[in-house]
Amino acid sequence: MQTLFMKHTMNFSLPNCKIYFIVASLLFFSCHGPDDSDLINLESEVITFYENESDEDTFPSMMVSTNGQEIVDEPKINADLTVVEDKNETNFKIGIEIRGSSSQMFPKKSYGFETRSDDWSEDLDVSLGGFPEEEDWILYGPYSDKSLIRNKLTFDLSNSIGYKASKVKFYNLFVNNDYKGLYVLMEKIKRDENRVNITKLEGESVDGGYIIKIDKPTSDGGGCNTCYDDSFSFRSNFDENGNISEDSPIYFIYHYPKPEDIFNNQKSHISSIINEFESVLSSDNFDDTETGYRSMIDIDSFIDFFIMNEITKNIDGYRLSTYINVDIDKKIKMGPIWDFNLAFGNADYCDAANTQGWLYNFNSICPGDIWQVPFWWRRLMESVYFKERLKEKWQLFRSTTLSDVSIESQINSYVEYLNSNKAISRNFYKWPILGQYVWPNYFIGASHDSEIDFLKGWVSQRLNWMDGQINNF
Repeated sequence: MQTLFMKHTMNFSLPNCKIYFIVASLLFFSCHGPDDSDLINLESEVITFYENESDEDTFPSMMVSTNGQEIVDEPKINADLTVVEDKNETNFKIGIEIRGSSSQMFPKKSYGFETRSDDWSEDLDVSLGGFPEEEDWILYGPYSDKSLIRNKLTFDLSNSIGYKASKVKFYNLFVNNDYKGLYVLMEKIKRDENRVNITKLEGESVDGGYIIKIDKPTSDGGGCNTCYDDSFSFRSNFDENGNISEDSPIYFIYHYPKPEDIFNNQKSHISSIINEFESVLSSDNFDDTETGYRSMIDIDSFIDFFIMNEITKNIDGYRLSTYINVDIDKKIKMGPIWDFNLAFGNADYCDAANTQGWLYNFNSICPGDIWQVPFWWRRLMESVYFKERLKEKWQLFRSTTLSDVSIESQINSYVEYLNSNKAISRNFYKWPILGQYVWPNYFIGASHDSEIDFLKGWVSQRLNWMDGQINNF
């Protein structure tokens, strides 16, 4: 395995910012966000060729017709969807909108859509991609991730270790007969027996399941730290260091029930569960067998969540798009995982591309970042019991689905499948960004093959470093 990755074995230790030279053009990028000029370097001379499709193109496709309307970021517009798969064509009515936060700046958009009845009047559960029936779906368009596979790889690996994640599948997308590129169909995170299987809440009763997420505190998805809205979220009683604070940078967003549907007593119920857990975790006897944190959490979900975020070193991990669910037993369960497009060394800030170092220590690496990691993980890594369980699961997974050979085989299977259907060349013919800096790339490969080689090399080195750490617990 090491021989396969030798081309890209290097020291990834980085400063927080870099200066890139791209085809003799100097581009400077701030650590805190992209400028418009960062999105595409138009002076790149990299050319990607795309051969015409064969008449027997069998790659799954989705075709959206908006009937003359523009797709916007809310509200969803009525549209028609045709799915062509295995030479079978199926038609649906949908409501569709642009989705995402920082990704909305890219010319290749991602979309959220609902499947609806024939007159668009009601949401309708259907099966797409062979997945269980539901009404809420996402079409994610990888853009800054020029491997095209980071999200799918992570979700598939998570499912392979038994840590349930959304099902994902590749499709070509057309909107009003305009090819938009390679997309990934994803199950949206929601309460459902086939997605997040928690008890449905009835009326104002507090007895049921909840989904919350650690994220930005405003409903508009903006980065305003002063516009906290308690109708939309609640704030931790502790800061990122585990100290009691009225101005904590940690926010919990209501996801199920939705902010407009949750009752005040339900808000109090879920916030009290989180507050009690944090209080115990910050106490001197937090690791006590009977009175400590162990009885309050689903420890396997915490360990699996930790493993998936650490092997990918997902720069947003623990602090953004971090979902948590609690069922009627009041035990806190981490997940499902979400949003890994900046993982596996695909960010040039906050030491993200360094294959060494724990991601849960993000706060000490980027203390000035507005979105901080809760103190939970630093505290749990002080627990002998937690680390023993982590070591057991890590060694099991490394001998099976998370072995170097298994992960490389997974990557190769995606590339072989996509290449066999010309999906990669076609995507980069539409979006000729290979060899160009797209925020927040650390590595800039002149070809898709080089992007994949970098990904493989990064994964190998990351796993090797984690082996050295965890096996010595």
